[in-house]
Amino acid sequence: MPQTTPSAADLETIGTPGLWAITLAALALLLTVDFFLTRRPHHVRMREAVGWSVFYLALPLIFGLYVWWSHGSGVAVEFYTGYMVEKSLSVDNLFVFMLLLSSFAVPDALAQRVLLLGIIGALALRAVFIALGAAVLQQGTWAFLLFGAILIAAAGKIVKDAMSGHAQQVDISSMRTVRLLRRLMPVTDDYRGSHLVVREGGRRALTPLALAVVAVFATDIVFAVDSVPAVYGVTQDPFLVFATNAFALLGLRALYFVLMDVLTKLRHLNHGLGAILAFIGIKLILHWAHEVWAWVPEIPTVLSLGVIVAILALVTVTSVIANRRDPVPAEPPSRPVRS
Repeated sequence: MPQTTPSAADLETIGTPGLWAITLAALALLLTVDFFLTRRPHHVRMREAVGWSVFYLALPLIFGLYVWWSHGSGVAVEFYTGYMVEKSLSVDNLFVFMLLLSSFAVPDALAQRVLLLGIIGALALRAVFIALGAAVLQQGTWAFLLFGAILIAAAGKIVKDAMSGHAQQVDISSMRTVRLLRRLMPVTDDYRGSHLVVREGGRRALTPLALAVVAVFATDIVFAVDSVPAVYGVTQDPFLVFATNAFALLGLRALYFVLMDVLTKLRHLNHGLGAILAFIGIKLILHWAHEVWAWVPEIPTVLSLGVIVAILALVTVTSVIANRRDPVPAEPPSRPVRS
């Protein structure tokens, strides 16, 4: 069977102009509320972090019910599966964010401001990647083969780094964005509250807070390279891909403080993430092959959701067992960073 080239109409979406407008307005409102909450630096207590985490976990559940009611169970399952993929990948983001905040010696009271500004930049970046992904998918079914290969390669690197035992800490001195900023503008020796730029000696200077925010944003570029194709492996609806990314990123700030002590104990998380990316990569390749040869089977989205949940549950259980046999040291161990 000859390979066909889909048109823009082949990318079916539930994202009407009205739904896009409501979603973006709600997103702007939530970010504005978060911005005002973090305006005054303060230590985040567990009760506050848990409350906001529950709120941000409830939002996608409610949205999924709306999708189920208005567009059917099939679309809703795609949304929930995509959200599970993004949320599981975002947990790994949190560990890298922890290393970055530690490397920059960010005060506890300023940590949530760094995370919020980094998340805002990440949302804008993901929107660009999602638009590019949609444009690629419209060029032909070969895009599924490309995305599948990207995910399998990423999975191989993650698992290889996790099994090698020689993972590296985040080295901020080697980050090109940080070095470039230091060359362009002077940097103060200490933090100046929540200010990113201050005037010192008659000229503007960056604070370490600005460098930390840029580092968080730059790191997310690496994560976006495989997380966006991963969700496209679940659904080809650009609106659902954006919604899953937005919901997963919105709750990261609060979830960071909830999981800060737990993250170091999920020692098998990267093994699980590698397995998830490899599974979705295979799913994409099978989808491409099915478009070319109709007899090739596809992996149903419901099965994908079950596999992802099972993998996450398995690595959690194995991490708990491993921690009982060999307790995690007081200092957080190094973690392979996707690059």
